[in-house]
Amino acid sequence: MSRPAPRPAVAALAPYVPGRPIEEVEAQYGIHGAVKLASNENPLGPSPKALEAAAKALLEVHRYPDGSATFLRRAIAERFAVEADQVILGAGASELIDITIRSFVDPGDEVVVPHGIFGMFPVATGRAAGRLVRVPTRPDLTPDLPAMREAIGPRTKVVALANPNNPTGAYARREELDRFVASLPEEVLFVLDEAYFEFAAGLVPDYPDGLVHLRAGRPILVLRTFSKIAGLAGLRIGYGFGPVEVLSAMHKVREPFNANLVAQAAALAALDDTEHRTRVRDLVVAERARLFSALSERRLAVHPSIGNFLLVEVDGEFAPLEPEFARRGVIVRPMAGWGYPRGFRVSVGTREENDRFLAVLDELRAVGRIGAAPAGAVAG
Repeated sequence: MSRPAPRPAVAALAPYVPGRPIEEVEAQYGIHGAVKLASNENPLGPSPKALEAAAKALLEVHRYPDGSATFLRRAIAERFAVEADQVILGAGASELIDITIRSFVDPGDEVVVPHGIFGMFPVATGRAAGRLVRVPTRPDLTPDLPAMREAIGPRTKVVALANPNNPTGAYARREELDRFVASLPEEVLFVLDEAYFEFAAGLVPDYPDGLVHLRAGRPILVLRTFSKIAGLAGLRIGYGFGPVEVLSAMHKVREPFNANLVAQAAALAALDDTEHRTRVRDLVVAERARLFSALSERRLAVHPSIGNFLLVEVDGEFAPLEPEFARRGVIVRPMAGWGYPRGFRVSVGTREENDRFLAVLDELRAVGRIGAAPAGAVAG
């Protein structure tokens, strides 16, 4: 008997696999009080101002949200010195990646990315039956922008870069990115994912701001989110900046009311919560440095990062070790799906959460489950 068959491009897809929720891990292993350091979530929780605004907005959820998100787009535009019609909202930056690919990529068209880019770029390209062109990174995992430029061909519609990249934490420097953007063909859309912008801007001297290129009139789409710095991951609210003609196409493709009422209210309030942003950033920067030092001292291969996470590699495949961490109440993220079979990503948590992670790591090292960094790995 024949059965309904999906499109070949869908059948071939490897779906995006999110981090495991705390409730699932606790139920599986019969434990309580697990800590999740798998999904790069905010260690201090949501913005207090956002929580207050969200609570008030809940009283209005019998109403449809503002489909144009007028007030939030205006506020974002004012904050970042662009025009409101250069701002688009999505259910997280992930949805905006998908909308972008569906708007600009036909079957067989190419999307050029560095190896190890955030997993939604391959998924979105596959959904559109596009061809993903992966360009190897340099040995230090930074993107090889000249090689990416060479990879652009007549079927290339989109070039994408996450800066910094998730899961590696590596980034393209300002001067090199400027040269790269200037070299791109006008008909190619450059998507710059800056989901972790707030953890680097103003702190890393040569970290670039993609909006410079938008203001210069380049065909660029810059993506950011309220998930990380504002702690609103569960509300799914991201935003992008782009030329009006690019966003006009994306508005035709996005779902109506894709930014829900509560998320819009919370995000609007979070924009003004400078105190929370500063506390989160200060904590992440301090604890990231402490974690990096602690892992390096343990002779593990830990890659430098300017995000709120670290990519760590061990002496063998990490997949069998993930449940060993989980049963001990620490959830981390295996990275084989990103092309790093020996790797896992650990989010920067509170000091107490990070200490618990290190204690479990030491327990596994003590029984010989985790060894020193493999020869040739980046460590320190």
